[in-house]
Amino acid sequence: MEILGYVSALVIGISLGLIGGGGSILAVPVLAYLFSVNEKVATAYSLFIVGASALVGGLKQHLKGYVDWRTAVVFGIPAIIGVTLVRYYVVPALPDILFTVGDFNFTRRMGMFGLFAVLMFPAAFSMLKERKEKSSTGKVTYNYPLILIEGLVVGAITGMIGAGGGFLIIPALVILANVEMKIAVGTSLIIIAFKSLLGFFLGDALTMEIDWQFLAVFTSISLVGIFIGSYLSNFIDGKKLKKGFGYFIFVMAIFIFYMEFFVKQ
Repeated sequence: MEILGYVSALVIGISLGLIGGGGSILAVPVLAYLFSVNEKVATAYSLFIVGASALVGGLKQHLKGYVDWRTAVVFGIPAIIGVTLVRYYVVPALPDILFTVGDFNFTRRMGMFGLFAVLMFPAAFSMLKERKEKSSTGKVTYNYPLILIEGLVVGAITGMIGAGGGFLIIPALVILANVEMKIAVGTSLIIIAFKSLLGFFLGDALTMEIDWQFLAVFTSISLVGIFIGSYLSNFIDGKKLKKGFGYFIFVMAIFIFYMEFFVKQ
């Protein structure tokens, strides 16, 4: 199972390199079902893996000129606050059993993985949907109140489920700041990188014991996969793969629901 887990780490990286995003959403199920870590550890380690992967992708986009750093800071600060508060205060305080209805115990694991599975559906849909290129007016404007709310919400969601939430950030950048689509994609990777890594280091690294050796190996394999995927993208059409990957995420969401709410019971 562990060998399959490390192979999956490579697949996560290759998918990120090939299609430019989405692959890191598989980190939580891989950690939970192939390495048998609990929900707190799976979402914590996923934050680190997602953050490191997004940082590599974001820096590559920066070199192409597709990152608006000012926008990344404006959106990133409330997102970092949201994810750090959730990882440091909320997750450690959650009881093992959230509530009971008759003989049914709704556990913390069900709550965290159930929310994760629910949010996999819009993530998959965003991969299946064709992105429309937005013609830029050349002027980036900020709706600060909505950006603050959106950043805190996305940060809190990231903190609870351990996924980057690019499918939420990219539309927000386009709608709330008038950012061109290509710039929005690159900038979202930088936001994901900083909120995930800072959420992990300011939250989980201070509240739980981290297996740094395992985390370093898993993340390194994923990063190697990114470079393999980037090379393969010269020969393979990433757009066609993206749709297939979107359907795969749908299947994974159903699988998580089945495992957590039927098999575990």
